[in-house]
Amino acid sequence: MQDEIYIKRCIELAKKALGNTYPNPLVGSVIVHDGKIIGEGYHHKAGENHAEINAINSVEDKSLIPESTIYVSLEPCAHFGKTPPCALKIVELGFKKVVIGAMDSHDKVNGKGKKIIQDAGIEVVSEILEKECVDLNKRFFTYHEKKRPFIVLKWAQSSDGFMDKDFKPTQISNSLTKQFVHELRNNEHAILIGTMTALRDNPSLTTREITGRNPVRILIDIDLKVPADYNIYNNEAETLVFNSVKNSDEGNIKFIKTERENFIEKLIKKLYELQIQSVIVEGGSVVLQQFIDADLWDETIIIKNENLTIGNGTKAPKFQHEPFEIRPFRDNLIEFHQNINS
Repeated sequence: MQDEIYIKRCIELAKKALGNTYPNPLVGSVIVHDGKIIGEGYHHKAGENHAEINAINSVEDKSLIPESTIYVSLEPCAHFGKTPPCALKIVELGFKKVVIGAMDSHDKVNGKGKKIIQDAGIEVVSEILEKECVDLNKRFFTYHEKKRPFIVLKWAQSSDGFMDKDFKPTQISNSLTKQFVHELRNNEHAILIGTMTALRDNPSLTTREITGRNPVRILIDIDLKVPADYNIYNNEAETLVFNSVKNSDEGNIKFIKTERENFIEKLIKKLYELQIQSVIVEGGSVVLQQFIDADLWDETIIIKNENLTIGNGTKAPKFQHEPFEIRPFRDNLIEFHQNINS
């Protein structure tokens, strides 16, 4: 029970860096001596110290470490990257015990960190609150195990199932759900739309409603119809443009030439190659339906305005799934769906 309490704290700490650690996972760590937390840390950003090192550095009296237990939400790394292996540091400092939330399925770790620590004669307990620790890094695990980004579909619709009125931009969500959407953008690695959404709404796809990082913008524009002075081409974020015309790098804009045949499949493969770990698909009905029909999604978020009846416009995608959670946001309801088959 005590182990679970400290792993929960590791998860809380790890979440502070949501959206900022790509391509690394979210990790939190806690150091406990004689029932008292003497050190805490989390991984802030790729290339910087890992959670365990930040927790170790926060301990004021280092002489207590050999009599302490270090808790970490994900198996300590065993390889040299931009930083040395955390497993070796744990061995070097001689911790009494190590408690791990989830094992790391990444090829470079995958049990190796745990083995290094055990081989040094240190007691190791693993798989504590494993489900919660895996869920914390659902993007990381999906990317490495399924060789594709974690995919979130998102749209807003009226009570009668329309995404706009008379095919023109229409305000469906309220200011509170707008903030939620910008928080979502901050948490995910990239955001994707198609030609029609870009032309009709001229979105920036940034996190302007909150203080946060802007996601990588992905535009599917096969015939390059979106004008260069549209918001998606501004310099506020890295932008990938999938098209059938050209391959080129132009500042923060990367044009990627792709064939039309089996387009979604090729898009996902390319995003994996570019190390994009998660994508929000905010496109129009046609783009969203392609992902739904291919059963290529992990979570779906539907914002519903029950007080708004539109009558004519773009129909929302056909989506036959029951939500696992519904949350009220003033006069909006947000449905949360998980794909149990993905």
